[in-house]
Amino acid sequence: MTPNYQFFDLPGNRMRAVVEGSGPPVIMVHGFPESWFSWRHQIGPIAKAGFTACAIDVRGYGGSGKPQPVAAYAMEHMIADLAHLIEKLNPGGKAILIGHDWGAPIVWNTALVRPDRVRAVAGLSVPYLGSGTRPFNEIFDEIFTRRGKFFYQAYFQKEGVAEAEAEADPRRFLRQFYYAISGDAPNGTWPTNKGADARLLDGLPDPDPFPAWLSESDLDYYEEEFKRSGFRGPINRYRNHARDFEYLKKFADRKIEQPAFFISGTRDLAFNMLGMGDPITAMRKFVPDLRGAYLLEGCGHWTQQERPEAVNTYLLEWLKSL
Repeated sequence: MTPNYQFFDLPGNRMRAVVEGSGPPVIMVHGFPESWFSWRHQIGPIAKAGFTACAIDVRGYGGSGKPQPVAAYAMEHMIADLAHLIEKLNPGGKAILIGHDWGAPIVWNTALVRPDRVRAVAGLSVPYLGSGTRPFNEIFDEIFTRRGKFFYQAYFQKEGVAEAEAEADPRRFLRQFYYAISGDAPNGTWPTNKGADARLLDGLPDPDPFPAWLSESDLDYYEEEFKRSGFRGPINRYRNHARDFEYLKKFADRKIEQPAFFISGTRDLAFNMLGMGDPITAMRKFVPDLRGAYLLEGCGHWTQQERPEAVNTYLLEWLKSL
């Protein structure tokens, strides 16, 4: 596809998006470490179904603004970006939001905080389980770091360390990271026994060839994007757990009331990261109008890229029912 790039000047951020079609806006929000490009298989079908398909570069990525401060990537600002974008696309109105990986918490929480702007919401990979009782960094510190175990989000906390590893060879970083948590990687590829002082890529294979769902030209695009943008902004998102908790606890008594939808893979390590019960059952307490929840057998973390046909079938069915 030849992307139709559009730029939106928002308060505090200039956002790049790929926009196609006309009709009610559907905004797609990617995760780490991706870009609008992760939705390349969904943009056309959603537009053809009668919607304005809008796949964004989250702040810090691609052609969007890249502020330096860690605090600029707090969830409060991510929510504000989407609310202002919705106003640009549909003045005075609402939009349907779809998010994957970090994009899922961003869209879930935008629906929670700004129900005046969100008509319906779908998450891929990461379910919505409420605002919690303490910041997530305290949880992973207790479970992993204090026990001398590696956890990637703990590794991301010290500014400059993870960036240096990723930026030394962005293509290698992307290949190894994407593969390790994909459905194609054998069980045990993502190591669980590394010491807390390990690096992210330690022990991760570099497959040759890469699985067919991500072509060499796809990797070319991602590589060039991250060579230009760097990884500081994307990794800064992980450094805001305490800020996010303080902000979102103000909305802890709310539920996501909009029509909602969820898709994940049975081999997605992010779906049930800490292995605590059935996430979909738990999610229904916080998302009472969950109209569908599907697990794609054998699919890993990169849901809409690994299984575009299944994702499109389920998403379009849900979108047309709204």
